[in-house]
Amino acid sequence: MKKLLFIGLLATAYACDKKLPEIAPDVITEHTLHDSDDPAIWVNPNDAAKSIVFGTDKDTDGAIYAFDLDGKIIEDKTIRGLKRPNNVDLEYGFKLNDSTQTAIIAFTERERQKLRLYSVPDMKPLDNGGYSVFTDAKEPEANLPMGVALYKSAKTQKIYAIVGRKNGPADGYLHQYELSSDSLGVQAKLVRAFGKFSGKKEIEAIAVDNKNGFIYYSDEMHCIRKYHADPEKGNEEVSCFGGVTFKKDIEGIAIAQYENKGFLIVSNQQAHTFNIFDLETNAFIKELNLGTKETDGCDVTTVALGDKFPNGLFVSMNDEKNFYFHDLAKLKLLE
Repeated sequence: MKKLLFIGLLATAYACDKKLPEIAPDVITEHTLHDSDDPAIWVNPNDAAKSIVFGTDKDTDGAIYAFDLDGKIIEDKTIRGLKRPNNVDLEYGFKLNDSTQTAIIAFTERERQKLRLYSVPDMKPLDNGGYSVFTDAKEPEANLPMGVALYKSAKTQKIYAIVGRKNGPADGYLHQYELSSDSLGVQAKLVRAFGKFSGKKEIEAIAVDNKNGFIYYSDEMHCIRKYHADPEKGNEEVSCFGGVTFKKDIEGIAIAQYENKGFLIVSNQQAHTFNIFDLETNAFIKELNLGTKETDGCDVTTVALGDKFPNGLFVSMNDEKNFYFHDLAKLKLLE
């Protein structure tokens, strides 16, 4: 009984609004047309100062916007005419054939019930119009994709897309697809259904720790769930943690991976803050106010991006049709 009382008091304490000092952004992007949602960062291997931030605009007349590091829209890298693109993620070194590799972005197109795949930075579609997902869904809205994350196996170099949805079963909520290229084009093969769901709201934010081989996802209003990313390691849940540190919805997840230390940065949406967790232990570290409101999605790189962001970049969605850019040093993760 005392343990339950302590947990309840802890949850109440974290749920209270805090007067945290605001850490101002270095850059605020130009506006999207409708409803900004989730970002992904592409680090330009030839000139990091010319890297691109992609961001979804979640609407029937939606888009994947491309922004330069000044927050300006790059029109010829922007993908328009999409049907409610939700989340976006990026991975490097996808093999198109024996001699060609490319970076890729994957995003969900909810109203078409598709997973989409484009090469970066030439922005060519690789998916022949998209891959149908959750085709065996039985619950209402369980065929509507939302979250997506890409995983590259350190062991096999295979690349997978992990896709979440608006609704689904209590177990097997996520689907994992192996992405591969052959003479017929790029294929997406379902390799497993996994992942628990509390049923309290939905699962949207997903992130993958490639280095250690773990998937994290936000079971909103419940906890952050952790699973092995490699299908061969099974579907047993590794951990369900952090729920008491959030006011209500647990949203966007970003993984900051340094050489000897890693962090989870997770949007505490209704508190308008971010909760920081130790990547190894998943212990709560601190809470930060970065000035955004109702953040759905975020992304991070620890790579120096020229003079503009010499310590790496943290990108977060703001509920005013834009995204905030912070030099990563401002988050003081290593202090």
